[in-house]
Amino acid sequence: MKDPMIPKDYANTLIYEIQKAFWDERGKGARFRMTKVGNAFFLENCLPLIQTEDIDQIIHTISQVLKEKGIVGSVNYELEDRLIRVTIQGCIHLDVEERMIAKDVEPFTCIPANLIVLAIEEKINRPVELAEIKVENGVCRLMLVMFDNRPSLD
Repeated sequence: MKDPMIPKDYANTLIYEIQKAFWDERGKGARFRMTKVGNAFFLENCLPLIQTEDIDQIIHTISQVLKEKGIVGSVNYELEDRLIRVTIQGCIHLDVEERMIAKDVEPFTCIPANLIVLAIEEKINRPVELAEIKVENGVCRLMLVMFDNRPSLD
């Protein structure tokens, strides 16, 4: 085998087919089962770099990792109380979202969003939900909702 890298088109086709099959089986319930996709990547590549509980710094770190690994071109975000609005350009998985939309399936999972969610939940113990994915002109606009801290038994 010449090149150990898997072609992006091949990987995205497989991701699309798996997501579509899951959607066909579970419908909108599929979105609640996809939140941990990317966990191994997060644990290996992101978590060791996050040294703070500051949400801005957490999101900035995830953004830097995504850019350095060539997964996205850019990540911009705004924090509004409990909302995190994220704009992603140049994502290597955009093709998957566009294929889902072409089949009249609202995109229901996003690896970059999952990494942000995993980071916030891990570092500050606040539940976060991916509430919306909108794709417009090759740009993904995400809305994440943060909830109150989880209660503890202390």
